[in-house]
Amino acid sequence: MSDSTHDQILQIFEESGALLKGHFKLTSGLHSGSYFQCALVLQYPQHTQLLAKKIVANFLNKKIEVVISPAIGGIVVGQEVGRQLGVRTIFTERKNGKMELRRGFNLRPGEKALICEDVVTTGGSVLEVMDVVRDQGAEIAGVGCIVDRSNGAVDFSVDQFAVIRMPAIAYEEDQCPMCQAGLPIQTPGSRPS
Repeated sequence: MSDSTHDQILQIFEESGALLKGHFKLTSGLHSGSYFQCALVLQYPQHTQLLAKKIVANFLNKKIEVVISPAIGGIVVGQEVGRQLGVRTIFTERKNGKMELRRGFNLRPGEKALICEDVVTTGGSVLEVMDVVRDQGAEIAGVGCIVDRSNGAVDFSVDQFAVIRMPAIAYEEDQCPMCQAGLPIQTPGSRPS
């Protein structure tokens, strides 16, 4: 991605209030001084369309048959990517702490699935969706996300694409300088802490 495109996307995040600064407990359990609240960007259809278009462009040649996303963060992304690809979109959700398909959703054996997520930090939710896809006998065609904060540490061993890479400086709780400074913590993610 060119620097101007990166800057344009970063500006969209900043203008929509989606790039937050403070002391946050991430969905992964790690602590960080910044947080991407993608929902604040995705509330604007024109931004969602633009960001999803970049994911779609990367996977056009993959013959995607279904888009699947983890609830709740990935649903809007997956829905718009599926709309642009002209394929059905489904999502997984947690029941008793385990990611699964519900609401009558299913995958057909051999069906080519694209997994979409809003933000990847540790990749935990995507890995759980990958397990669901494999358990259903479908094929993982790739993983697309809006923001990759993994610092290059997450490799899903499939074609993966991020619209923007924004390395996260994250800490275990016992090593967090913001905790040590007594700063109040926020937990903005969708997974109960």
